[in-house]
Amino acid sequence: QVQLVESGGGLVQAGGSLRLSCAASGGTLSTYAVGWFRQRPGKERELVVGINWSGGSTAYADSVKGRFTISRDNDKNTVYLHMESLKPEDTAVYYCAAIRNGRRVAASRFEYEYWGQGTQVTVSS
Repeated sequence: QVQLVESGGGLVQAGGSLRLSCAASGGTLSTYAVGWFRQRPGKERELVVGINWSGGSTAYADSVKGRFTISRDNDKNTVYLHMESLKPEDTAVYYCAAIRNGRRVAASRFEYEYWGQGTQVTVSS
């Protein structure tokens, strides 16, 4: 069973950047689709961006298009989320999640089978 661990969160000023990592153990992530989600205080968990197994298909939330970039290194069993031009409203706990059916990007959080524990991102104004 795949276990996911996020890292790279922290405190950053508005306009800054961070790179989150989602490292998998207990199995290979190379055939899984992966999503980055976030949960802001008082809000539901939402999909920020997803990527299919090959990296050939991605889907971004409108709020992050042009600022966030997802990538994956299947040799390292890791998926990354590079975030630029961060805004205070990006403050949230960020989670990565994976689904064994890696052919397409899964849009609903209910489709994802494995979750990390989350990493806090705080953007100060």
